[in-house]
Amino acid sequence: MAWFKPGDLLDRTFEVGIILKGLDGLLELVGGILLLAVSPATLNRLVVTPTQHEISEDPHDFVATHLLHLTAGLHRSTVWFGAVYLLLHGAVKIVLVVALLRNQLWAYPWTIVFLLAFIGYQLYRIALHPTVGLVLLTVFDAFVVWLTWREYGRQRAAGRTRSAAPG
Repeated sequence: MAWFKPGDLLDRTFEVGIILKGLDGLLELVGGILLLAVSPATLNRLVVTPTQHEISEDPHDFVATHLLHLTAGLHRSTVWFGAVYLLLHGAVKIVLVVALLRNQLWAYPWTIVFLLAFIGYQLYRIALHPTVGLVLLTVFDAFVVWLTWREYGRQRAAGRTRSAAPG
């Protein structure tokens, strides 16, 4: 099976977009492994230590207070859920990205379904607590869905052309 070869600017944009998704998947795998390896108390200490100075200077520091709030109420079951979520989500992303880069036709619709499911979840989260980062991620994911749909159509058309050619 041949590797994906970008032709035009949109092809290169598709390639960069899915590679970014793959890198994100790799970071999720690392994060999931770290969550499994570290206790909730240790996670809390890892956040308290570097944020202590910032909180002493500015008790309302946005990043520091949110990090402290996030780790303060962690329980083993919450960490376990987060780790499993990150491991599965990261693994699926990596498998799909590698398959797309290897021109595996089956990966295109699965990638679209996977991204649309997470866009739906992200829209739900935006409705509850909108953040600029989540909105930008959702727009990026929607763009990658469109690029994937476009490339899927091109790959299917190229496959029909190859199979119809006299051989």
